[in-house]
Amino acid sequence: MTTPEPPTDLRRTTGLWPLVHAERAALATDLADLTDRQWATPSLSTGLTVREVLAHLTAAASLTPVRWLAGVIRCRFDFDKQVAMRLAQHLGATPADTLARFRQVVTSTTKPPLPVVAMLGEAVVHGEDIRRPLGLRRDYPISTLTPLAEYYGGSDLVVLAKGRIGGLRLVATDGPFTTVSGPLVSGPTLALIMAMTGRVRYCEELEGDGVAVLRDRSATARG
Repeated sequence: MTTPEPPTDLRRTTGLWPLVHAERAALATDLADLTDRQWATPSLSTGLTVREVLAHLTAAASLTPVRWLAGVIRCRFDFDKQVAMRLAQHLGATPADTLARFRQVVTSTTKPPLPVVAMLGEAVVHGEDIRRPLGLRRDYPISTLTPLAEYYGGSDLVVLAKGRIGGLRLVATDGPFTTVSGPLVSGPTLALIMAMTGRVRYCEELEGDGVAVLRDRSATARG
């Protein structure tokens, strides 16, 4: 008897968690030997240090839908206030505490009411928010970046991305990701993802007639 395959959406979901865990583990390794001064480095996420961004990642991996809703109500539907509250809860007393707390959630499958691919986005995008100012580089698997680019290219959930690239044609030079039509923006998949999520610095790695438009749109983004 042949065992039926699970639905496509379920296969995608179960297949994405190992990617999330791999990205968290890689980030924890990269940050193992930071100095206190490096932990205090401003990240690419507006107003946050690299240490605070890591605490935000820990918070996201610790937040169930019920706790998320309770926090929203407690903060009177001020989502930025809730993010700040959760970050403070997971910061710890020292950078070593912050990293230890993050390591505890590396393999967590806990999440707020978001698709799993959004959690992958948290790990990759915020991982870059941390790495780039520190001069760290990661060679991401294209099999990790492509589904994430496709998600951001078709969604404004959590972060404005689909709206930011409206009317532009994005083409990855290192993988299969593309969007439909408009002035061309081409470059590495990672740079496209980061520009889609408002990190203007990554536009330097892109080429095409649409880059100036995307740069202007990214420059108005919040972290």
